[in-house]
Amino acid sequence: MSKPILYGVSASRAIRSIWAIEETGVDYEHVPIHFFEDSKKPEYLAINPNGRIPALVDGDLTLFESMAINLYLCKTYGGALYPDNPADEARAFQWSVWGISEIEPLQMQIVVQKFFTPEDKRDAGVIERAGAGLERPFKVLDDALAGSPFLLGAEFSVADLNVAAVMLLLDMVQHDYSTHAHLRRWADACYARPALARAQAMG
Repeated sequence: MSKPILYGVSASRAIRSIWAIEETGVDYEHVPIHFFEDSKKPEYLAINPNGRIPALVDGDLTLFESMAINLYLCKTYGGALYPDNPADEARAFQWSVWGISEIEPLQMQIVVQKFFTPEDKRDAGVIERAGAGLERPFKVLDDALAGSPFLLGAEFSVADLNVAAVMLLLDMVQHDYSTHAHLRRWADACYARPALARAQAMG
């Protein structure tokens, strides 16, 4: 049987799926497609017509979108990373969608200002408003983590992986959310995982 093939580089949203596949321990092939010219070439567009990374090919299955890839990888190869009952599976879907709908849009406003906007053209108001907007989802996440170490209970799962992977950029831009103690404790535990360190070390 052929190995799964994962396309993308760690210095991009593809880090989410590189982290996930490293968590599963499955043997795979990594193709370091970059998000500029590489991802717009015809041979890659045949895999992901959006011209974005990551993408996954596993046998006859081709997938794009990091959350879908991660859910598939964890369900297929991840053992205890994936819920074993419908209720927790639904909660894993819930948190995965929540991360990209509630955290990512506001987070990206900060990232664009701090990473992609020349210093003399940055709008501090955009950063301030986005930071203020993040306080609501931070509280939701902090409250959800008040009674358990991880989102689905005592053990790290694909739900934690997907939300923490979305939030990686907040640490990169040094956005402080330490006032949310449960959230910060959870994030530190997620980001200390060896699979993430391995993923970050890849091209």
